[in-house]
Amino acid sequence: MPHDINLIATIAAGFGFAMMFGLIAARLRMPPLLGYLLAGIVIGPSTPGFVGDIGLAGQLAEIGVMLLMFGVGLHFSIDDLLKVKAIAVPGAIVQIVVAVGLGALASSTWGWSLGSGLVFGLCLSVASTVVLLRALEARGQLQSVNGQIALGWLVVEDLVMVLVLVLIPALAGVPGGGAITELLLVLAKIVAFVVVMLVGGRRILPRILWWVAQTGSQELFRLGVTAVAIGVAFGAAKLFDVSFALGAFFAGMMLRESEFSHRAAEESLPLRDAFAVLFFVSVGMLFDPSILWREPAKLLAVVLIIVLGKTVAAMLLVLAFRYPLSTALTVGAALAQIGEFSFILAGLGVALGLLPEEGRSLVLAGALVSIGLNPALFKVVDPVRLWILSRSASARRLEHRIDDLDELPQTTDRAMLEGHVVVLGYGRVGRQIGDRLTEAGVSVIAADSNREVVEALRTEGRAAVVGGDAMHEVLIQAHLGSAALLVIAVDDPVVAHRAASAAREILPAIQIVIRSHSDEEASLYRQEGLGAAFVPETELARRMAEHSLAQLGRAPTLP
Repeated sequence: MPHDINLIATIAAGFGFAMMFGLIAARLRMPPLLGYLLAGIVIGPSTPGFVGDIGLAGQLAEIGVMLLMFGVGLHFSIDDLLKVKAIAVPGAIVQIVVAVGLGALASSTWGWSLGSGLVFGLCLSVASTVVLLRALEARGQLQSVNGQIALGWLVVEDLVMVLVLVLIPALAGVPGGGAITELLLVLAKIVAFVVVMLVGGRRILPRILWWVAQTGSQELFRLGVTAVAIGVAFGAAKLFDVSFALGAFFAGMMLRESEFSHRAAEESLPLRDAFAVLFFVSVGMLFDPSILWREPAKLLAVVLIIVLGKTVAAMLLVLAFRYPLSTALTVGAALAQIGEFSFILAGLGVALGLLPEEGRSLVLAGALVSIGLNPALFKVVDPVRLWILSRSASARRLEHRIDDLDELPQTTDRAMLEGHVVVLGYGRVGRQIGDRLTEAGVSVIAADSNREVVEALRTEGRAAVVGGDAMHEVLIQAHLGSAALLVIAVDDPVVAHRAASAAREILPAIQIVIRSHSDEEASLYRQEGLGAAFVPETELARRMAEHSLAQLGRAPTLP
């Protein structure tokens, strides 16, 4: 009975303090995750008052890790990664190497071993998915090119960390030449597991969801999703000796193949969130606050590596790929923090004897500080950008680089620059519009803020220019002055409004077609005389109604 009471008391205290501190963090416009960590510190053994059962909290946190990784896999999109692969893959790998190098260098001055330094550096190299998603959502940048690059970058970091979590236990304590044999054995097991999941898992798991969904029971569907996540994680560990994290990650990836993937994500979200809170609380319980005054110099070094070292490395890499300064600053700010993977890796390092307890405390302290600073970093992105542009001619050239079609005679037919259509935003909607117009024999010039999209179009022999914050220059580069029509298909209403206003200034008589997000927004476009606006949901309803009337043998009467 005391054991049961202690379990309930630990859970009650964890959730209670997490809610209280999470609410305070949200009121201060900081990520609630910061509050969950503080809740763990409050009920941990390093602070006075009630002390929760660390062992029990750790066991619950294991489930939290599995469900966290399941959620990462459920939202992992190969297509999204491929859109920004040219910058995200090399950028993330180089940034991880830089962070690991800085962490190992710093730890070597503290007398730590090379192995400890490498694990410590890895802990500092990966940003928090939770913090990044919340930050981008709060600023409406989740669907922007800057947001896509940051998310793609983070996906690559997550994939590297998943591999690291699998390999470190296998290599820990293996002497000399045995390490090669052990590594090959582990890789063989990973390959076998991946093959089984790709061949069998992607067929069986979605079908299981289909069978469960046919019952019409929401409760049973939620149970099915949870059973798949934990069952595959457990089976992967038992049959292939891979980590629970990798098994849960692949379970999420395979369920994404199902048409019920969005419902699976929604139904499992409450349970994932609850156990994720317990995970962060359990991490906070292991934190020793005395590290703040015992080792201030070490903590400062950790914070500088996370907030300054990683940020500068990311910014330089983005600029090296010829993206504008705004993209470099946004990506740098997005990655200037650490979170859940860092905690998982630090815990594993301590358990395997590769990382001292002090290292875990420094990692957690660095996370607390960097997560707390992250909102402030995002707020200074625009002021810093304007300050740099006002003082640096090279930065202005980079931000407003000339990317005119006149400089690309090999891909541009001069006849296309008269009476053409400019399609701004070449995503799912814009590409379909451009393809339809091209098939009809209409000349199209695409403008998109993603350089990889533009380069791919040019490779196909299509005319395209790189978009950016300087909307007037983008439209001029696309020869709007001699165009017959402008189609604005971007997903961001702020960018769409700015583009329509800029087009009216350049060519007042230009015909403009705008993708809108609501009837109210479309009405505003029309009232301001900016163009004809179309709402996707309204157009879908119109087409479905017309089709229904046609099936009934009645002439459509819709306006």
